[in-house]
Amino acid sequence: MFELSEKAEKLREQLLAFMDEHIYPNEGRYQEEIANADNRWDPAPVLEELKTKARAQGLWNLFLPDSDHGAGLSNFDYAQLCEIMGRSHMAPEVFNCSAPDTGNMETLARYGSPEQQKQWLQPLLDGEIRSCFSMTEPDVASSDATNIGCQIRREGDEYVINGRKWWSSGAMTTNCRIAIVMGKTDPEADKHKQQSMILVPMDTPGVEIIRPLTVFGYDHAPHGHAEIHYNNVRVPADNILLGEGRGFEIAQGRLGPGRIHHCMRTIGVAERALEALCERINEREAFGQPLAKFDSIRKDIARSRLDIEQARLLTLKAAHMMDTVGNKVARQEIAMIKVAAPRMALEVLDRAIQAHGALGVSQDSFLAAAWAHVRTLRLADGPDEVHLDTIAKLELRDYPKNH
Repeated sequence: MFELSEKAEKLREQLLAFMDEHIYPNEGRYQEEIANADNRWDPAPVLEELKTKARAQGLWNLFLPDSDHGAGLSNFDYAQLCEIMGRSHMAPEVFNCSAPDTGNMETLARYGSPEQQKQWLQPLLDGEIRSCFSMTEPDVASSDATNIGCQIRREGDEYVINGRKWWSSGAMTTNCRIAIVMGKTDPEADKHKQQSMILVPMDTPGVEIIRPLTVFGYDHAPHGHAEIHYNNVRVPADNILLGEGRGFEIAQGRLGPGRIHHCMRTIGVAERALEALCERINEREAFGQPLAKFDSIRKDIARSRLDIEQARLLTLKAAHMMDTVGNKVARQEIAMIKVAAPRMALEVLDRAIQAHGALGVSQDSFLAAAWAHVRTLRLADGPDEVHLDTIAKLELRDYPKNH
């Protein structure tokens, strides 16, 4: 279970070398380019340069299991590469493996028509454009997707879309060209057949980007999270994905692999935080001795290593089950990792921040921004409470009900 395939091991070695040579040395330049840009939402030049290098080395679209479009890796193999990429906030995009594009490309590859794939999937695979996923709404509890209120109404050969969305991640960047929008096509249908997904080009009249949203003060430029209002937006009927009433089905198919990716990237963040913690306490002194001599800090290191290893093993188990018995059978494991990995990473980051003192909460360390980003993952792709409920229901199914 723990061995990578020969292909994945080779890619892992290439990826580690690329991170050392190109990613870590350019993180400062990346931040400077965003801070000094005339438009913070324009793609950072360093990213475009590094994308060319990554693609030339075959480190491109590694997430897609379909060898026609991606690297042809299993979930288990890709998970371990995803952890490496997750160590740097800028890295996934360099390899064309960043959310929400990964989920959108998977959606188009699985459910898109040949025409939809030609128009939107191929440019995404080539890294020519970016995309957003427009599902969450400010007026309803979007943790329950059946609450979605955005209207998608058929009128002749078109659909008319009306609704308010927010946290449409990726919509702020200037090269975002397409949105996958989830809304209701038939409020009278069965509960899980009311929703549909539709492709909406961002330059369609009526698509109004209201504002960027911040995460604990971070706007995540040039990627960003947008509030979008869809006001009488008209798109061809052919833009519907898979057919009316299939939106909930698509959402469930889209989220399984995405949750694995989020969790493994999160483990990468935690590993880097633990490294920063160890380096910090070895180079600083307080009260006449190195910080590494303090028992409380040593226990923080031990707890962090335990926490990381447990989360990694659980996530790899889930990935292995997805490959061998399928996402449906692995549903409980996927739910468990989605709760466990972000909580673990937040604990490790908090310990690292504490050891760094004032530096840990400043912009001179990656720790504060990483904490803010990871905290969102206790909400993204379903809040902890939804996953905990799923875990409990699946656990209880093997026990008879009390009468």
